[in-house]
Amino acid sequence: MLLDSYAWIEYFAGSGLGGRVKGYMANSTSPTIVLAEVSRKYAREGFRENEIRRRLMFIASRSILKEITVDIALEAAKAYKDLAQKAKKQRLRSPSLADAIVLATARTEGVKVVTGDEHFKGLSEAEYIGD
Repeated sequence: MLLDSYAWIEYFAGSGLGGRVKGYMANSTSPTIVLAEVSRKYAREGFRENEIRRRLMFIASRSILKEITVDIALEAAKAYKDLAQKAKKQRLRSPSLADAIVLATARTEGVKVVTGDEHFKGLSEAEYIGD
């Protein structure tokens, strides 16, 4: 399974959804862009750098980090197009490039994305944990 930013943030919040994420942590992967997204969220919320670093190190220790490769970058362009079309049909905000990289990484690795992000709801490549 691939844990996205949504999954990690729920895990750190200790929410019910975060409890479900814990069950997916064994042998999980995460794209490195997840580190940047999680860092940005906590910095915006006023977390101290040492606490953000601690959480990022936890992610790095519990998940195999996947760098953006040429294949993932090429797949991200396709994934973005798919997510954008889905978002338009469902009247969601535009997906982010990070969303496309997450989906592309899952596709390239042959795993499912564990997430509660609406952009992924209903995708065969997703294990949707949202409400």
